[in-house]
Amino acid sequence: MSRIGRLPISLPKGVTCTFSEAEHLVTVKGTKGELKQVIDRDFKITMEEGNVLVHRPTEQKRHKAMHGLYRSLIANMVEGVSKGYRRDLELIGVGYKATAQGNVLDLSLGYSHSVIFAVPTELKLQAVQEKGQNPLIILEGIDKQLIGQMAAKIKSLRPVEPYKGKGIRYVGEFVRRKAGKAAAK
Repeated sequence: MSRIGRLPISLPKGVTCTFSEAEHLVTVKGTKGELKQVIDRDFKITMEEGNVLVHRPTEQKRHKAMHGLYRSLIANMVEGVSKGYRRDLELIGVGYKATAQGNVLDLSLGYSHSVIFAVPTELKLQAVQEKGQNPLIILEGIDKQLIGQMAAKIKSLRPVEPYKGKGIRYVGEFVRRKAGKAAAK
């Protein structure tokens, strides 16, 4: 029995959720925007007293597996349109720079060329450079999956290496360091 799937999703003030049974489409609208998600034909979505409930039809293994997933997806949509999501990345390394012009990110990551990275228009992009601090890349938007995917792609442009810790990492991420040649003696 899915413990997560059975939990009700409470709708904050200003957020509406509709379910179209013909298309099996869940639409969540809020102050920050609107998100849509197609769900399996077997599942039913009901609204009761400001809460959204996800119901599975049978106890099949496939339905059990999808029950918690759809509940989590809808809960993430509700949080996204009410509060929004934010992901911060920091560049650690000598000479690493980031500049943002619109939704195009220009990165100087120690390669012989600069890396140009385009971010979808659904996301808001910022590049912050303060004196004495590492450059920051800030992604903001309402779609949790899209922000995570773009942050992972940016991070993969220069993965953190384990000896000096140089590269792109999430703010607050712990990187396990290796000792190197000095430890072998």
